[in-house]
Amino acid sequence: MNADTPEQPTPPPKKPKRRFFRRLFWLFFWFGMVLTPLAAGTAYYIKIYPTLPDASELEDVTYQVPLKIVTQDGKLISEIGTKKRIPLTYPEIPLTMTQAIISAEDENFFNHGGVDYKGIARAVYELITTGSKKSGGSTITMQVARNFFLSKKKTYLRKFNEIVLSYKIEHQISKQQILALYLNKIFLGYRSYGVAAAARTYYNKDLANLSLDEFAMIAGLPKAPSRYNPIYNPKRAQIRRNYVLRRMYDNGYISLTEMQAAQAVPVHAKLSSANIDIEAGYVAEMARRFALDRFGKEALKNGLTVMTTIDSQLQAVANSAIRDGLQDYERRHGYRGVIRHLPPTLLTDPEQLLDELDNTEKFGSLEVGVIKTVATETAEVMMQNEQIITLQLEDIQWAAPYIDTNKTGDTPSDLNSIFKAGDVIYLQYLNNHWQLAQNPLTEAGLISINPKDGRIFALVGGFDYFKSKFNRVTQAHRQVGSNIKPFLYSSALEKGFTAASIINDAPVVFHDAALEESWRPENYSGRFYGPTRLRNALAHSRNLVSIRLLQQIGVGYALDYFARFGFPEERLNAHRDLSLALGSVQLTPWQVVKGYAAFANGGYGIDPYLIDTITDFDGNILYKAQPLTACENQCFEGIPNNAPSIITPQNAYIMTTLMQDVINFGSGRKAKVLNRNDIAGKTGTTNDQKDAWFSGFSPDIATTVWVGFDQPKSLGRSEVGGRAALPIWIDYMREALQPYPNAPFAIPEGLVNIPIDPATGQAVLADEPNAFFEVFREAYAPVIPDLSEKRIEEMTQELFE
Repeated sequence: MNADTPEQPTPPPKKPKRRFFRRLFWLFFWFGMVLTPLAAGTAYYIKIYPTLPDASELEDVTYQVPLKIVTQDGKLISEIGTKKRIPLTYPEIPLTMTQAIISAEDENFFNHGGVDYKGIARAVYELITTGSKKSGGSTITMQVARNFFLSKKKTYLRKFNEIVLSYKIEHQISKQQILALYLNKIFLGYRSYGVAAAARTYYNKDLANLSLDEFAMIAGLPKAPSRYNPIYNPKRAQIRRNYVLRRMYDNGYISLTEMQAAQAVPVHAKLSSANIDIEAGYVAEMARRFALDRFGKEALKNGLTVMTTIDSQLQAVANSAIRDGLQDYERRHGYRGVIRHLPPTLLTDPEQLLDELDNTEKFGSLEVGVIKTVATETAEVMMQNEQIITLQLEDIQWAAPYIDTNKTGDTPSDLNSIFKAGDVIYLQYLNNHWQLAQNPLTEAGLISINPKDGRIFALVGGFDYFKSKFNRVTQAHRQVGSNIKPFLYSSALEKGFTAASIINDAPVVFHDAALEESWRPENYSGRFYGPTRLRNALAHSRNLVSIRLLQQIGVGYALDYFARFGFPEERLNAHRDLSLALGSVQLTPWQVVKGYAAFANGGYGIDPYLIDTITDFDGNILYKAQPLTACENQCFEGIPNNAPSIITPQNAYIMTTLMQDVINFGSGRKAKVLNRNDIAGKTGTTNDQKDAWFSGFSPDIATTVWVGFDQPKSLGRSEVGGRAALPIWIDYMREALQPYPNAPFAIPEGLVNIPIDPATGQAVLADEPNAFFEVFREAYAPVIPDLSEKRIEEMTQELFE
């Protein structure tokens, strides 16, 4: 070494302490890197994993399915629930639907084990680059895990749970089961859950009947049911649909030609409700309430089916009978005018014109149209479906201007006096062509039952449920008028009167302590007919006879007797006076028909019932009606389902014959048009014609009809039960009676036919001129004289000659 070169200092030795800490740091670092995930995984396995659901639960999953209400013959009346869903098994789902949903949501579905790692990596990359959590990367299996088991809150733990659950699901149930769960569960807008419900909501079709573009439209909805909704946002929906179709093409599910053809189809979705088979809104509400009372709010979610007793054919007939009957009333009382008038500018704009018609309320079977042109004898009308029809002068002959219920203006001589271009009007299809109509202000109710057990065949609570939800069959307590008289006469028979008993039909003034002032009742005709047999008095609804009859048997006795028929005692006791004879008591049509059923079935008290069975989603019976039934043949006491006897068969039969004469000769003679030997009934009209009734029956059907205003006021001077209510009853019963033989009512034992003098009601020899055979109970039958009164007079004269 050169002497001039300075000696290099020796570096100090490394400190052992620093080396130790460095080694210790790396030891803890790698220990932590291994131990922390292990500890976290152990904690997850011990604390969280056991709380995760067992994926095998999905094999027995239940969905929220709406309550279904059907007729006795299986026709759909209504579906009621917060969620619309039609669960399907995998084989029931069309292949095109599964291909479309896989293309839109998870194209590797059949290849991955529940998790798409590329998708998750993409989601992580988005999180790192954008700083926000996004939901990308979820497979169909992960969505099933989330939808059935987890919350929708976006957290790292939930995502991890999704991954774990997805593996469990994939190992415990098949791919087909997973896909079916997904397609039945997903929300697709407008309360529709599952693809089958969406097919009904947007296209009013069964899922199997959708076209390719429609499958793709529904497959595009899960990503964002609002943003891509074909009704709310058709442009975005079309973009999304076309994307799904392109992915289906890329995946080899459809050809290029099929893709292009489907992409060219305009968006044509239209919001639809359940495909109702029969209109019965009042029945649906009664069934809904029954299910809620029995099963609570879960009834609307668990897929129950309520089978009613309704006969779909008879319900349709009842709907038409009520609506036609109310339109007939409207035509008798004049035209109140058009709905509204549209400005001339709208008549040249078809789109706006149709919008105006679409926004016009319509009820029942009414349709709306707008007058396009009008001449003296014809008018062109465009209807809501763009159909152009022609109204003739003869179609509006009834449309004299309404003045009041008793008066109209002059009959129109030309259409210009009624319409001008731009008028919006109601139309009714009647007698094979469209005719002018109007929205009725009057209302009506009809209930038809089997008198043997109370099964309800048809029930209509008003002109249209969506016009007024007030059910006039069950909720409208109205004075029954002369509909009460059969029960009064039946009580008199029980007291020993007969159909031949004579009551004087003459003027009278009653000073009844229960009435506030003197009462001078009179017959509807204003005339008095003198001594009258009860048979004739009921046939012609003689008021004074009824009042005198009630006076003779006693109001208290009559009220007790009426209660046998199920009439509420509090209603009866509110009219503890002679006005009861004229039907001052207020009852519902439901209660009235229940009473009349006792005459039809031979004297037994039955209860009308609407619900036959309720089954769960799998068809298991949860409820079955057990109605009391009228005895028809061998009747023994103590049989559980036997209805109680409330009047004797003999009483019921005699009353039936009296009510047959109401139809044959009296106030109900319009019903003779039915040409039946097995019908009986009674009209009913209240003071000032505020209520019109007809209740009638055969051995197989009992039906009550009521007509009136919801706020009681006169229907018009001539609107008695035989005019306002009876035609509705006739129209309904014409169809209802068709399946049954036209056979007379069965005659019970203990009755005899005795010839009587129709003027006096006294028994006479059968060969007497004008002798009339009356039916009597044996215990009350008069004795036939050995000699006639005429022969006795002749013998007396001979003695003094």
